[in-house]
Amino acid sequence: MRIRSPRSLVAAATLSLGAALLAAPLAPSTAAGAPAASAPSAFRAAPIEWGRCQDAFLRQSGGKCGMLTVPLDHAVPDGPTIQLAVSRVAHKGSTYRGVMFTNPGGPGGSGRALAAYGQFVPGKVGRSYDWIGLDPRGVGESRPALSCDPRITRIGTRPSYYPTTDAILQAWLTRSEEYAADCGTSAAAALLPHMRTTDTVADFEVLREALGAEQASFYGFSYGTYIAQVYATLHPDRIDKLVLDGVLDPRGVWFDAQQSQNKAFEKAMGQFWKWAAQAHGTYRLGRTGAQVEKTYYRVLEKLTRKPVDGVSGPEVSDLTLSAGYGRYAWPEVASMLSEVVTKGTARKLRKAYVSSYPTTRGGDNDYAAYLATVCTDAPWPTDLDQLLADYTRQDRTRHFMAWPNAWFNGPCRTWPAAPGTPVEIATSDQEALLVNETFDGATPFAGALEVRRRFGGASLIEGVGGTTHAASLSGIGCVDNKIAAYLATGKLPKRRSGDRADVKCPAIPAPKPG
Repeated sequence: MRIRSPRSLVAAATLSLGAALLAAPLAPSTAAGAPAASAPSAFRAAPIEWGRCQDAFLRQSGGKCGMLTVPLDHAVPDGPTIQLAVSRVAHKGSTYRGVMFTNPGGPGGSGRALAAYGQFVPGKVGRSYDWIGLDPRGVGESRPALSCDPRITRIGTRPSYYPTTDAILQAWLTRSEEYAADCGTSAAAALLPHMRTTDTVADFEVLREALGAEQASFYGFSYGTYIAQVYATLHPDRIDKLVLDGVLDPRGVWFDAQQSQNKAFEKAMGQFWKWAAQAHGTYRLGRTGAQVEKTYYRVLEKLTRKPVDGVSGPEVSDLTLSAGYGRYAWPEVASMLSEVVTKGTARKLRKAYVSSYPTTRGGDNDYAAYLATVCTDAPWPTDLDQLLADYTRQDRTRHFMAWPNAWFNGPCRTWPAAPGTPVEIATSDQEALLVNETFDGATPFAGALEVRRRFGGASLIEGVGGTTHAASLSGIGCVDNKIAAYLATGKLPKRRSGDRADVKCPAIPAPKPG
């Protein structure tokens, strides 16, 4: 399942569910305890030529765009190169606090729009930084961009996520294997051995050098928090300030992280079921959370047996999942399910799905780039019998996500690029401001506690009882004002004793129905 982008980008992001190539050498792992200073890059970074951005939001925010040249393989700095799409919103005023790198998550998320996020930091503090957005290698407007088969999520073409028959199981195994093979023969297949998190971190180092910055701050959302963790471990002397929102647990890269998500999303969806029950007068989905949950599975089964308006079960599952990512999606998801229940039509589901899953050229870019990182950052289990046994076991208590997540990551079992070894995130006195809501489904709260243990100088803000993923800069003053204070002065909330949050703040509130 995708480790998703921040709240204001989710509406535009895909509502996802979840020839042998030689792997490039990884940067050496840093042992816990004493991170070494970063070695100088052998690649000479060229300055970026800034020009007009095509994106209207960036233009309105004063952004400029350009391309950064980096090695395809950082172990061969004089070899072939690729280009990364970069954006910048320069600081305003006389106070300048340096460069702010950003990443929205994914893996596979386009990050250029995040250059405009400085304006959402309270007190105009964000305006004192140069905010830098980046489409990571293989993503978005970076060249080449990875695409394997844009028809992979075409509406009405997928069997049920739940393998209740041998035919369904075989269909998903075949789809997964064929997509992996298509990636191995795609036009951008040369990227596949070089799409690990360590490659992206090396790209950020080239970007820092191209910008002429001695250090950089990093505001990471979701998977972007893991990029920042690896960056701070491999290049500790290059980090100024770290804000990590929706904190990825470094112990679970990546198979274990998916299993943890399955459990966490059950809890997050439980809150949605209860909210929809309280709004029964509006949505007619059930008067209790348990009734709403049963209604969801009835809709899922009904449309799996006989699609309505071209919408089948997997589309229902994909779109309903967005309610597990954040409370902001609750009214829309409830409304889509309500239409099926009360009118027998699925026009809202169809419109949302077709918009979110383009089947035009390159429409699978974010999914292909996601797999290219997740399947190679660390070894993925390949024993089919063991995998099926694991998912069957999880399905007993984590029915909502276990099988959908299994097939979302299915191509990793036969991925055509060799896996590497994850960097061991160092235990150090690294300072950081961590933010996580209690019942975040995509990045469970245990991950934030783990990074707090490893970064001895970090402070953790908990959005108490919330389910929204990567929810900072959403107008919760208790959270956003502390981020502004840290970015302005470097002062973090006082660290408390014990294994717990240092500050408790209100979560993103539940929306009104309708």
